[in-house]
Amino acid sequence: MQDERRNNVVTVVAKAVYIEDKVYEAKELIQELVEETCKEKGCISYKLFQDINDPKILTLIEEWENRESLDMHIKSDHYNRIIPFIRELRIDTEINIYEEVIY
Repeated sequence: MQDERRNNVVTVVAKAVYIEDKVYEAKELIQELVEETCKEKGCISYKLFQDINDPKILTLIEEWENRESLDMHIKSDHYNRIIPFIRELRIDTEINIYEEVIY
């Protein structure tokens, strides 16, 4: 029997390569984004990871109760205030949105 709570869980993996001398600045901005986002309704988890072999690669792994919660996050004031600054520090980015299919 499936856990009904897990049926609509959405996971986002946002991986980005940052300008080498801007990684610290990016982490500072992302820290604020993480702190504010974790207060949002529907946020299960929102964490930043740094690649062990290439410290210029930072990856946000987010877990949301459903797609609606993620959509509200993207419309939030803190997201729209902080993300433009983060974009200026990136070289490349890949964002994937997943739904859990086997659990």
